[in-house]
Amino acid sequence: MMHEQVVAQNIIQEAKKHGSVKSIVVEVGDLAHLPAKEMREVLERLTDWEINVVSMKALVLCNDCKHLGLPEIMQQMHDHCVFKCMKCGKMFPEVEEGDKIMLKEVEIE
Repeated sequence: MMHEQVVAQNIIQEAKKHGSVKSIVVEVGDLAHLPAKEMREVLERLTDWEINVVSMKALVLCNDCKHLGLPEIMQQMHDHCVFKCMKCGKMFPEVEEGDKIMLKEVEIE
């Protein structure tokens, strides 16, 4: 089973705990291991629910220059993201937020 299907199945199982699902809202961070578009496509393929995917900006802290802010995303592919500090250019500053995929809302029938 492909990685994105495992993530999607976990979200689906979690949503079903609330009852008969009509729609869900999933938050996907800019640095998450799956792009928001892919997450939506997989969930739409596996359910007949209304799927809303919300992107969340990432926040990083550079240990070199102490800059706290958005990362500069240089390359983002399936299960792979290359980013650096926007201020000094150091590769892979510490991720504070925006690297997760989370179920935020469930609307039941």
